[in-house]
Amino acid sequence: MECGSREPRPEVKSVLKLRSTAAVCTTLSALAATSIFSGPAVAEPFSTAPCALHRTDAHHSEGVDTWNPDYTRPTGTLDAVLVFLSFPDATPRTSPAQLTADHFPLTSRYYEQASYGRFTLRPHPLNHWLRMPKSSAAYAMKRDWSAEDRGTYLRDAFAVADPEVDFSRYQVVYFVADPDAPGVDSDATKVVNLDTPVHVDGTDVQRVVTVFEKHPPDRLVLAHETGHVFDLPDLYHRPVDGKGDWDTYVGDWDLMGSQFGLAPDMFAWHKWKLGWLDPRQVVCVRGTRGTRLTLEPLEAGPGVPVQGTAGAPAFGLGHGVKLAIVRTGPDSALAFELRGAAGNDAAACRGGVLVYRIKGAAESGGGPVEVVDAHPNTEACWENSVYPPLADAPVALGESFTVPGEGVKVEVEGRTASGAWTVKITPGVQG
Repeated sequence: MECGSREPRPEVKSVLKLRSTAAVCTTLSALAATSIFSGPAVAEPFSTAPCALHRTDAHHSEGVDTWNPDYTRPTGTLDAVLVFLSFPDATPRTSPAQLTADHFPLTSRYYEQASYGRFTLRPHPLNHWLRMPKSSAAYAMKRDWSAEDRGTYLRDAFAVADPEVDFSRYQVVYFVADPDAPGVDSDATKVVNLDTPVHVDGTDVQRVVTVFEKHPPDRLVLAHETGHVFDLPDLYHRPVDGKGDWDTYVGDWDLMGSQFGLAPDMFAWHKWKLGWLDPRQVVCVRGTRGTRLTLEPLEAGPGVPVQGTAGAPAFGLGHGVKLAIVRTGPDSALAFELRGAAGNDAAACRGGVLVYRIKGAAESGGGPVEVVDAHPNTEACWENSVYPPLADAPVALGESFTVPGEGVKVEVEGRTASGAWTVKITPGVQG
């Protein structure tokens, strides 16, 4: 359990086919994605992509050389519809307006900040409840929902919604259940990927976010689930028996690890994957000699203040280097980015240069990203952090750190007047 609430939910894939807007659901089954892959130093843009990992068949692969066309890329403005579903065995105690306010504008604001204004998620909520034909208990909602029960729920949801919703207008679909209905299980909130898209209103709906959250909901839960709509993986570790720490891979350091994290801004690797970083903002460090570069705070963007050398807010950042990469193998890399207490990371426990490993062929939930702890013998913010051992993971100003097993050294040398940091990265360090 995290922060007194429940664990994050894994995304579920299923197969859905509707012959028409009121047609029956034919086949739903879980899909399992299988991976098919297992001189002088220079810092260069990704124009030649020497450090870009290849996208594989792993579910939500962290490969960034190409975009998966099955997913909508979150740039510009996307429209989302919120459909509110009630049941014959309960009278809603909350209104659609209240449930909308649980998630918006918080979710839109998160993405606006994370994307530096390059992406806007625009919600379009219905202002009334739509009645499902069966009782809430009849759908047998639960975390590991059966394909048959989930298919029945989705068939009925599309059937009741289609007369009032023009699905061709929306790129994101949220089905929001009455949180007080007796059969609604808040742990069943998931993204459902449709192997056979639902063809309705002249458009194909490929995935749906099924929302069963309590009122008020888990913090940033809808932002986390929406990340799956954009092909981002789960970064948490789910224990085999459901007990123990879920956040050993990345701790507080990305929304896709935990929506409760103190520093939930997305990794720079994800921002680059989603199209929110320019090529000049990502550099590839190669060779064996040290390369010195200036890293901007990940959170710095238009109108977002960071701390300058005199301690006063400094503006003017946002177009410099956000991510440095060292390729460590055919399908692996080390990433370096500067994190601080600003923007989505305003509650961050410790700032500094965060180091993490990326594995392009790892499945969602299988550790595609792992934060490297620069202070393995200490922890921090134990009262608020989802995983205190990684809360102080970044390399602080004036420190140096050699990544175990990789022989890559990072030295944090200084800070500029604008709030950027000077960093030296040396691949091939021995010992």
